[in-house]
Amino acid sequence: MGKTEGIKPVAQNKKAYHEYFVLEKLEAGIELFGTEVKSLRAGKVNLKDSWCSFKDGEIFVNGMHISPYEQGNIFNRDPMRVKKLLLHKKEIRQLFAKTKQEGLTVIPLSLYFKNGRAKLEIGLCKGKKLYDKREVAAKKEAERRIERNLRQ
Repeated sequence: MGKTEGIKPVAQNKKAYHEYFVLEKLEAGIELFGTEVKSLRAGKVNLKDSWCSFKDGEIFVNGMHISPYEQGNIFNRDPMRVKKLLLHKKEIRQLFAKTKQEGLTVIPLSLYFKNGRAKLEIGLCKGKKLYDKREVAAKKEAERRIERNLRQ
């Protein structure tokens, strides 16, 4: 039984790209228990309303829902429990400093398996205003119209 190669996507946080400008992306490991990993492999995870917080020099992901594993009985954990992210101290300090100085936030963007290990892509994000969202929506609509005209 060798390690699996490549990247297998599990979940995307599409809402994050609508609500925030993503300035920087980082890959972090995530501390999980056995039944949680099995639920991830089955694709039973929701990143929609999740965010990251700092506490005592560590970074945690809040609001990430991992559904309980059906065959997991007593070993299942709380689906909404706070999960620790695995990053180097230097990376955590840099993220913390940027969030405090510039008023940015850290949001989970996607969850995937890389070489058999669960990884979470987090982004350093700045919130969009309503007019920014409208501008992006107008650009997408214009691109769709151009595409439709080219097909006909």
